[in-house]
Amino acid sequence: MADYNLAALSLGELTKIQEDVAKAISTHQDWQKAEARALDEALAQNQGYYLAETVGSKTKTAHSPETARYQHSEHPAPTWSG
Repeated sequence: MADYNLAALSLGELTKIQEDVAKAISTHQDWQKAEARALDEALAQNQGYYLAETVGSKTKTAHSPETARYQHSEHPAPTWSG
């Protein structure tokens, strides 16, 4: 790895290096996640399953709003349930 004299660099150059490093880290992490997922899929398939079957995924369920139990005594519009 090359040695850099960071103290000699301008703020703009340092910011550019910082952005490049952040992008490189993100790219590397994405690559590692994809590799891990491929390994997980291969392992699940080897056992006769799809990965989606073995990984519990939480899905959001739609909740219906509660019915109003209370109403303002002077104005009928404001209501609340608890």
